[in-house]
Amino acid sequence: MKTKNLVFKGMKIISWIIFIGLCVEAGALVVNFIFSLFRPETVQNLYQKLDMSDIYQSSKLTFFGMYGFILVIAILKTLLFYNVIVLVTEIDLSKPFNRFVSKQIYKICYYTLSIGLLSFIAQRATKYLEHDGFAMDRLNQFWPDSEAFILMAAVIYIIAIIFEKGVEYQEELEETI
Repeated sequence: MKTKNLVFKGMKIISWIIFIGLCVEAGALVVNFIFSLFRPETVQNLYQKLDMSDIYQSSKLTFFGMYGFILVIAILKTLLFYNVIVLVTEIDLSKPFNRFVSKQIYKICYYTLSIGLLSFIAQRATKYLEHDGFAMDRLNQFWPDSEAFILMAAVIYIIAIIFEKGVEYQEELEETI
């Protein structure tokens, strides 16, 4: 039992580290976006040197669409890990089957699925725009794992259903006692 608690505490710490990293990344991408609109000459000195000024000059709609995908996916990843942190800090390991845990697992599933679907759509849009002559290869770093997120959402959904049934059985057991 002591090892499990140690591993669980380690997972809390890792979740916090990932969350902080994702917050920094999302914030940096927002700053990049603002700078690319008002001071595009400074973008090469910012986070990941995400200079999309050539796309902005060619098509503002494409620029806003692709940057929108990048920002929304980064923010969804941050929200996903925020919900993971809420789950691991609020869960009572002696009685894990409760409505709160079940709802948090469903939220995590929905965020994961949203990230996967948006990443998949962004991948397809990028390939489509490359055929139209836009240089999009520098954007592929933001959505390489869409299939993994979709598969992970399916696994988390199964876990959420199991937890929901566990909550129902536990409530039923408490009513009969």
